[in-house]
Amino acid sequence: MYPVLFRLGDFEVSSFGVMVALGALVGLWLFRRELARSGFGADALDAAVVGLVGGLLGAKLLYVAEHLGEAPVAGLLFARAGLSWYGGFVGGLGAGLLTLRVKHLPVVPVLAAATPALALGHAIGRIGCLLVGDDYGRPTDLPWGIAFPEGAPPTLARVHPTQIYEGVLLVALAWVLLRWRRRGIPDARLLGRYLMLAGMARFFIEFIRINDRVALGLTVAQWASLLVMGAGLMFVVAPATRLRPASFHPDRAGSHAGLP
Repeated sequence: MYPVLFRLGDFEVSSFGVMVALGALVGLWLFRRELARSGFGADALDAAVVGLVGGLLGAKLLYVAEHLGEAPVAGLLFARAGLSWYGGFVGGLGAGLLTLRVKHLPVVPVLAAATPALALGHAIGRIGCLLVGDDYGRPTDLPWGIAFPEGAPPTLARVHPTQIYEGVLLVALAWVLLRWRRRGIPDARLLGRYLMLAGMARFFIEFIRINDRVALGLTVAQWASLLVMGAGLMFVVAPATRLRPASFHPDRAGSHAGLP
């Protein structure tokens, strides 16, 4: 574990914060590239920047809501980890959609271009969770179990490194999304596949996480996963006449101002 990379006076630079920042930068780079391949101008990138801010705010607020009563609110707000992915997803999506509406940009094609970046940025963020000892799973006797004596919360028992499990699945998802875009999968269908697969991965990993069950034996994240998978299914089964052709055009890459 490396919860703190270094200190500048009294200011701690946490591994979690660095990996979240790195995930955001890599995600923005990949999104920028996919926008260029899809023929969009640089204005579409503004939605990602605004969405990033909204995502961080939503992730922190949902984390605080989930853990009220376990610690003072100020402590939860400034915890070294303490970000809920589904809070970030909703906050980022809402802020991004608002920006797309303001700029009169097509929602589904831009979101489809963002899916590989979302998956890869999320995977990098999970490395931060591993380094800081957050979001681990239940105790295990498997040889790759990890103890987090300085984790959040600490544990001396060897537990499932669910951060690694989810990170590997997300990298694979980012790769397959890129492949689908290059094969010309319609934007709406590709967006639906992302929602279904990302939601499915989180749903099943939650069974070995230590989060509280809130209803019918499922956690908050699992209920959110079901909603996300349901939304994805709607895109996947939409009639073919409602699906726009995929916006990926290799011959147009780099032909738009502001996007190399």
